Amino acid sequence: MTLADTAAGLGARALRTRWLVRAPIRLYRAGLGVAFGTRLLMLEHRGRRTGARRYVVLEVVDHPAPDEYVIVSGFGDRAQWYRNIRADPRVRVWTGRRRALPATATPLTDRQSATALDHYIHQHPRAWKNLRATIEHATGTSVDTLPMVRLHIARP
Repeated sequence: MTLADTAAGLGARALRTRWLVRAPIRLYRAGLGVAFGTRLLMLEHRGRRTGARRYVVLEVVDHPAPDEYVIVSGFGDRAQWYRNIRADPRVRVWTGRRRALPATATPLTDRQSATALDHYIHQHPRAWKNLRATIEHATGTSVDTLPMVRLHIARP
């Protein structure tokens, strides 16, 4: 087993460890989201059955405009947050010092997702290599493309 395989295995285990994955949520809610820089954001969405507020911290794939973010669903279209935003695209976004900004989540087409992923791969090749290995280890499936979502922040 190589060092890369070990790292992917540890990363996959971390992605499946609920308390660890949810830990950044407390930091964002405490106003400390700036600690994560511009590569992560917290998304508030509504449960599609319960309507309860749900939170998830996700990687930003692209930030094409001041009021737009593109995020990725590493667990594909099975991810609960992804299924929830498909049912109700009204969300709120925390990123850096910006908190609880109303936004609309729009899933990208397969072609748009592939283009966004290609852009990410070229911008962050090392991060993609590690992330891809971790996702593939966690899901047990090959990653050629991933569902992406465009978040458009509502202007006040």
